[in-house]
Amino acid sequence: MSLLMINDQLDFNSVKEALELTDGNLASHINGLEKEKYIEVIKEFVGKKPRTNFKATSLGRIAFLQHLDALEHLVRMNQK
Repeated sequence: MSLLMINDQLDFNSVKEALELTDGNLASHINGLEKEKYIEVIKEFVGKKPRTNFKATSLGRIAFLQHLDALEHLVRMNQK
């Protein structure tokens, strides 16, 4: 999600390389995020080659920011 928060869209290979994941591992994570409607999966052809892009949805952006807020809250509580 953090990659999609700073990029409008990213393709499967870019995400896979950035996170150093296998195809299957990334597909598993993508399925979970898509199921929760946190990302949109965009499939298209470039010439004759298929390309899969990912884009964060509004719901996904909100959920990610809430997650960051919760993490920051935990850090602040543990600093006391």
